[in-house]
Amino acid sequence: MSTKRTFKPKKGRRNKVHGFRARMKSTGGRKVLKHRRQTGRKRLTTANHKHVD
Repeated sequence: MSTKRTFKPKKGRRNKVHGFRARMKSTGGRKVLKHRRQTGRKRLTTANHKHVD
């Protein structure tokens, strides 16, 4: 008998918890975005980004 997988990815759940709108909802989340902008992150949140260069 093998062990079950602990990570079962779902796009909807991922965005609901870690997405941009979720970050903007709380004060702490807005601080996260602020600091990620200050450090010059290419991606602020987990939203499904289409890679364009």
